[in-house]
Amino acid sequence: MKKDGGLLRIGIFYDGNYFLHVSNYYNYFHPRKKRLNIAGLHEFLRHQVASREGVDPMCCQVIEAHFFRGRISAQEASQRGNQLYNDRVFDDILMSEGVVTHYLPVRPRGGRREDKGIDVWLALETYEQALHKQFDVLVLITSDGDYVQLVRKLNSLGCKVMVLSWDFDYTDDQGREVTTRTSHELLREVTYPVAMHELINEGLASNDPLAVGLFTVQDMGQPKVSKEVQPEDYVKARVLSINSGYGFIQYPPNNLFFHYMDVVDGDFGELMVGDLVEFVIARNERGQEVAKNVHKLPDYEAESNGW
Repeated sequence: MKKDGGLLRIGIFYDGNYFLHVSNYYNYFHPRKKRLNIAGLHEFLRHQVASREGVDPMCCQVIEAHFFRGRISAQEASQRGNQLYNDRVFDDILMSEGVVTHYLPVRPRGGRREDKGIDVWLALETYEQALHKQFDVLVLITSDGDYVQLVRKLNSLGCKVMVLSWDFDYTDDQGREVTTRTSHELLREVTYPVAMHELINEGLASNDPLAVGLFTVQDMGQPKVSKEVQPEDYVKARVLSINSGYGFIQYPPNNLFFHYMDVVDGDFGELMVGDLVEFVIARNERGQEVAKNVHKLPDYEAESNGW
């Protein structure tokens, strides 16, 4: 392990589904309305480790990072609007930050989809990497109490473990209450439990650069319609796909993105693939065309107009 004055080595291991769940929360339901930024998170962790170890952040470096997640097939992703493209963009982000990706196929099982085995792979790879790389601090981004035995094994190696925990509640687009908590048993086993939800809110309130840097630079707020909307500005098309907090409308030459907050005169959770909707076309701050003021048209109107 680290000698006095030497480099302090950090390894980061992501439970991908958990990380994306947290990132979606900040993008769609938290006032910040932005996704978590991988580069900013790694910089934040360097400073967290430095503060807790009492060393200069320059002496703390991320030498290894791994991301684990189950993933649907390319064919299925291509049928979900921009899902295939979005997966590739995220892969590019991970690759640019030196994060090694580990994917297993998501398969149907008992009427459900399961990424069976990915948690076992995460545990085995984490332990093996800890043996070979001899991390001074290993960061786990997960909330699952199933990793308690992994942490105990890491402790036996003399490897300090940091777990990032997020506790939050929100109501999703279908009116369901969603609660996210980190296993208390897991937190009791680690050297450094880090309550990220508290640190982030406090940091954003004080405009701390490290907290601000945890989020993507691009503005995920809603695009504004540049002029007063007139009846002739509205166009009609059908919903192509619905995801958690957003969707796409089939409109040539490109499909149009819309956010759940863009839905008016109704509820986002009521929309289904194939529904006829009326909307205006606006541009977001990156100059991309998106749908705004989206509202579902009644079935009788769709039928009477031959839709």
